[in-house]
Amino acid sequence: MSDRSYSVSMTVNGEVVNANVSARTNLVDFLRQDLELTGSHVGCEHGVCGACTVRVDGRIMRGCLLLAVQADGQSVETIEGMAGDPLMTSLQDVFVEENALQCGFCTPAMLLTAHEFISRVVETGAYRPDRDAIRDTISGNYCRCTGYQSIVQAVERVLIQYETAPTKAPNGAPNPGSDR
Repeated sequence: MSDRSYSVSMTVNGEVVNANVSARTNLVDFLRQDLELTGSHVGCEHGVCGACTVRVDGRIMRGCLLLAVQADGQSVETIEGMAGDPLMTSLQDVFVEENALQCGFCTPAMLLTAHEFISRVVETGAYRPDRDAIRDTISGNYCRCTGYQSIVQAVERVLIQYETAPTKAPNGAPNPGSDR
């Protein structure tokens, strides 16, 4: 089987990236190996564990199931690109406080998934879904340290903070839905 390379151009964490990639290179390997963005991890390589979660054109996706050539022309965000985002900062703070980090392997993907979930919840104005909704949301991300209880607690705490101050993120910044 030939291993042809293709020229790709995509925006990664706000910067345009041009590269030649093998047709068989998946997106998470490209991000980790070529761009040295190691926040997304390679776990099962079958899209099951969720450790490779990234955001492509605003949607959470499995970086191991998407080829780098398929991301050509798209916007890709990794956990590194979320630095300074008010909601992400709140999530990180509460994950630390709740000891929801465990070994840390799943943490970047859990944070990206939680960020998307909370953003969606805040947009609808329903700030406090039940724990089952939180568990359902993160069920696509495996935590091998069995730290789900702390992760669920952390996500719930951030939602409660939004509920009590809906126009401000828990760290005082405007919430993601307040300017819409």
